[in-house]
Amino acid sequence: MAGHVKHIILDTDPGIDDALAILLALASPEVRLEALTVTMGNCATPQGVNNALSVLELAGATHIPVAPGLDRPLIQPLLTAPETHGSTGLGYARLPPPRQPAASQHAVDLLIERIMAARGEITLVAVAPLTNLALALRREPAIVEAVREVIIMGGAIRHEGNTTPLAEFNVYVDPHAAHIVYHSGLPITLVPLDVTYQCILTQADVDRLLAVDSPITRFVADSTRFYMEFHDEYQGIQGCVINDPLALALTFAPDLVETRPLHVTVDIHSPLSLGKTMADFYGMWAKPPNMQVALNAQPRRFIELFLERIENLARRQS
Repeated sequence: MAGHVKHIILDTDPGIDDALAILLALASPEVRLEALTVTMGNCATPQGVNNALSVLELAGATHIPVAPGLDRPLIQPLLTAPETHGSTGLGYARLPPPRQPAASQHAVDLLIERIMAARGEITLVAVAPLTNLALALRREPAIVEAVREVIIMGGAIRHEGNTTPLAEFNVYVDPHAAHIVYHSGLPITLVPLDVTYQCILTQADVDRLLAVDSPITRFVADSTRFYMEFHDEYQGIQGCVINDPLALALTFAPDLVETRPLHVTVDIHSPLSLGKTMADFYGMWAKPPNMQVALNAQPRRFIELFLERIENLARRQS
């Protein structure tokens, strides 16, 4: 497979780290970003669509379609994250309103159409609540066999939750969608907080990016400044965790993490542990593994790779 470019669809709720994942995809020659499908989460869906279009415009990639998807979870009430990502979803960054319109096609239709048209070719990177993917599975179960792989940023296995003491945000926003996706038979690699919380972008990293004078590096600095303040105030972390770019990076550098095959499910019943992603490490349920779970990462190697690629993208754009 040397030299083979991976075709990627990014299913996203464009907040701060989602925007960084979009930029990393555009900065990575090994991948071709085919489309962005948007759902609610870090911000409401219409705002997320605007953010996706504006970030693509910032990076000179307006040819990539942005398809609006679901605007509410399957069953749970809508939950967004302005305290983490700011009122627009992009922290302190202010991007001009996009000149390009969104695609007229619904995200669920785009997912099904693209995956079925290129069997075995599409890698889906899902870094948002899994509502779009859950509905795509219900509409067209054949995507399970047709997709090449699915990399999901979500869940907290042995790590504490970031939305409840047990639950990670993407899964908590729509646990029923996560349940459908986890048990669908899709070829899943799960990227939980266990690995993303090892990968912290520091102020020194951002300062290094700012040495390249570019709207892209300024955007990264302005958006992450808000995110860093949140991490400092609520989690005692100096810097910020960039969850979504790690999931994206696994499309071309899978060895950044160590994975283990496990049977994984999500609690959709208990009010106390709703949205908790749990893995059966000791085989107590006697069920076969349904995904690969990343449990260890090489944080600095990943951060260095991220910085280098964003620097290169910024140089190309400035």
